[in-house]
Amino acid sequence: MVELGLAASMQISQPLIDEIAAHAREDLPNECCGMVGGSGEEARTVYRAENAEASPLRYSIDAKEQFRLMRAIEDAGEELVGIYHSHTKSAAYPSQTDVNLAGWPDAVYLIVSLAEPDAPDLKGFWIKDGKIAEAELVVE
Repeated sequence: MVELGLAASMQISQPLIDEIAAHAREDLPNECCGMVGGSGEEARTVYRAENAEASPLRYSIDAKEQFRLMRAIEDAGEELVGIYHSHTKSAAYPSQTDVNLAGWPDAVYLIVSLAEPDAPDLKGFWIKDGKIAEAELVVE
């Protein structure tokens, strides 16, 4: 992690993880996406977004919705600490498309895999300058 110059971990509660997994299931067969607000290394709030791609293979957040979500995060006294999306059939690891489109180097990219629908797998990653490093998720 040190090579990317970012904190190594994110504190996240089990209810937030459950909320992200629920969003992923609800949006099947498409990928879900959203943002996570918090402070420092602590995730506090999930902000759901609509996948503008409406695709099982990729996601994007419409610019107007992204602006609205950023305002909601700021209005709550939080900062953007994470961006999440689901992988409907593949592992919780950034795809090359995820890496190419990663535009927030200071946010943890959370990916929930539904490859096993009854056992969602959430992992976090730092993506900076095309490099990937796993972020430790400290579940509270």
